[in-house]
Amino acid sequence: MPLDDDDVVPLPPPVHRSVLLDEVVQWLLPREGAVIVDGTIGAGGHAAALAALVGKTGRVIGLDRDPDMLALAGVATKGLPVSLVQDAYSDLPRILDRLEIDQVDGILLDLGLSSDQLRWAERGFSFVTDGPLDMRFDPNSHTTAADLVNELTAEELADVIFEYGEERHSRRIARRIVEERRVVPITTTARLADIVRKSVPGKWGTIDPATRTFQALRIKVNEELDHLETILAEGPEFLKPGGRIAIISFHSLEDRRVKHSFRNDPNLNVLTKKPVVASDEELAINPRARSAKLRVAERCPDTNGPTTPPKQGTSKAR
Repeated sequence: MPLDDDDVVPLPPPVHRSVLLDEVVQWLLPREGAVIVDGTIGAGGHAAALAALVGKTGRVIGLDRDPDMLALAGVATKGLPVSLVQDAYSDLPRILDRLEIDQVDGILLDLGLSSDQLRWAERGFSFVTDGPLDMRFDPNSHTTAADLVNELTAEELADVIFEYGEERHSRRIARRIVEERRVVPITTTARLADIVRKSVPGKWGTIDPATRTFQALRIKVNEELDHLETILAEGPEFLKPGGRIAIISFHSLEDRRVKHSFRNDPNLNVLTKKPVVASDEELAINPRARSAKLRVAERCPDTNGPTTPPKQGTSKAR
């Protein structure tokens, strides 16, 4: 659903820093008149940088399921050729059809959770501050994390936590959740985090024991991997020959899917043989970028061979 200026509501200034910003601009090659889709516009950092280079004859189509993130993006991209749409990037075919666009020059996905979403306690993404156990990107969608925690069987919960959180103590955690919810339903982030911590044996490392369980529930609530697999299957056909798709992932569940899909798509030429990661300079000011991995592929031209990838500058590849 396209958003007008009147739909943008005031929010506190964003705290999120766009990861690999220079690298995204370098690899997507925005130019005058180009049309680029930012499928996860977030606070608008990437979109603003891209829109400044496509000029008045170009366009950036910014998508997000979260209306609060679109509000922040509206501020960041004000006066730039950016169209904001509240929708999932997996619906790209329908969105482009509605906008009467056949193909685009670039597609960007930044799959990370925004720092702004984490700080909004009422959204329930983080256990740092207590809040309702929600975790929905789109507040109008039906299933919340509380629904999963209180309604799934112990076996179903364990499968979710193991598959999407890669948590080896998933069965122990699931059994404890089921035991605790029999006394009182689990409805807050603090209570769930406490239950998970009590379920994980041994000393804590640098990562809170609740992290993987919260990741798993968020992925399941928002069907994140389903949306990703849809765009990996359908997105390349909406690229012009020579158009590029760039995806930033933050954990192995996403990165494996991106890597294998790019490699196995006969219509794509993989430009990043290894993922591009943040430079030391970026990590010094934005530690959250340490797990970001950027992969880029190009739609094969109709007649020409593979395009030579650009130099990676100060960023690292591994």
